[in-house]
Amino acid sequence: MLRNVPIRRKLIAVNLLISGAVLLLTSVSFVTYEIVTLRKGMVDGINTRAEIIAANSTASLAFQDASDATDVLSALKTDSHVIAACIYDSTGRVFARFPANTPAGDFPAAPQKAGFQFEPAALVVYRPVIQDGHVLGMVYIEYDLTTLTQRYHAYTILALVIVVCAVFLAYLMSRGLQKQISQPVLALAETAKAITRDRDFSTRATKISNDEVGALTDAFNEMLAEIHKLNATLESRVHERTAQLEAANKELEAFSYSVSHDLRAPLRHIDGFADMLRKSTQEKLSPSGQRYLDIISEAAKRMGTLIDDLLVFSRMGRTEMRLTRVNMDGLVAECISEMAQDLQGRAIEWDIAPLPEVNGDRALLKQVWVNLVSNAVKYSRDRSPAKITIRGRESGAREVEFSVQDNGAGFDMQYAGKLFGVFQRLHLNEEFEGTGIGLANVRRIILRHGGRTWAEGKINEGATFYFTMPKLNQTS
Repeated sequence: MLRNVPIRRKLIAVNLLISGAVLLLTSVSFVTYEIVTLRKGMVDGINTRAEIIAANSTASLAFQDASDATDVLSALKTDSHVIAACIYDSTGRVFARFPANTPAGDFPAAPQKAGFQFEPAALVVYRPVIQDGHVLGMVYIEYDLTTLTQRYHAYTILALVIVVCAVFLAYLMSRGLQKQISQPVLALAETAKAITRDRDFSTRATKISNDEVGALTDAFNEMLAEIHKLNATLESRVHERTAQLEAANKELEAFSYSVSHDLRAPLRHIDGFADMLRKSTQEKLSPSGQRYLDIISEAAKRMGTLIDDLLVFSRMGRTEMRLTRVNMDGLVAECISEMAQDLQGRAIEWDIAPLPEVNGDRALLKQVWVNLVSNAVKYSRDRSPAKITIRGRESGAREVEFSVQDNGAGFDMQYAGKLFGVFQRLHLNEEFEGTGIGLANVRRIILRHGGRTWAEGKINEGATFYFTMPKLNQTS
């Protein structure tokens, strides 16, 4: 209710609400008590008069002297609030009435049981006339409630006046006292705003009082001192870690250079000399020797490919991303076109649906598609025809999902968690060639774009590889 109200007004409002509630409750309790007391006193008084009239009417009813009964009722003329009264005989007939000229039809046709009841404008009392245990009749008195109603109004007005005056007085007092309470809190709030705006943790709040708010100010200043100290330490550690990271990057670059130049040369020599040896001893070397040379040459080539893949993987995290709007349909078509030589002689059924555009690095995303599509082609080469399905769809409000499905060799789902790791392969090299780095590159690229990767498959029933990308901003 008071969430967006300034603290000064909150304090005044709280004081007024509390004061008003207490006074209202007190006034209601007082008025209720007075009304209940007044009603009880009125009932007791009328009952007493009815008992007196009943006691004085026994002889009149016993001797059927209506004149004497009327005289007894005439004693009520001293109370101007008595509207009407009568005495019923034992048959329920109006025997005597007050005032004497009141028509008998104005009274109830028959008396009710002894007691009283409050009607909208009157108090009605019935009292039996008893002699020697015999009921001779019933006294009826109708009493005007004007006095009680006037008291109601008077008490209500008085209670309202008291509440209004007390609330006004509480308002004046709150206006005077709220500055002493709110000023230190407002000063503390202003200091917090300044620190948030300027990021200057050396600022301190001014202590205005020695009460609880003063203790809060001290605690706030101690917290600022600790934050200032931690901030300075954090900046120092950030500089230190940055320097260490820069050194590690330089070492990694040096290692990459060494791998690229120093390791490639021996591999080229091994492959070259194996080829020279094969040519010079082609007629003298036995078939098993020729096979050994082929193994040496193939291993050197595989080692070179592995080095290339490792270099690509190591550079993947350092490559600066150039985000643009990427047409995924064109990117997939381009990848398939570049694989034309590998597709010669293959019977492949392509099922490619329209793909959504994304915002990303086109060169890196091309590597993703090259790896996934080439894997689908490779692992389905024993199928005729091979079926490769490529899909893209919106998956939730914030991302789009892409998938590449084949009907090839598949894999056991219990090893699905290893697929995207470096050097993790689920098939022998004799079955399907590879270095086990392609899918690791896919995951690393997609993670840099803020997406996810996973796979599903069954042995000899094919596999499906998924990745997601953040949904393209419509305004971009």
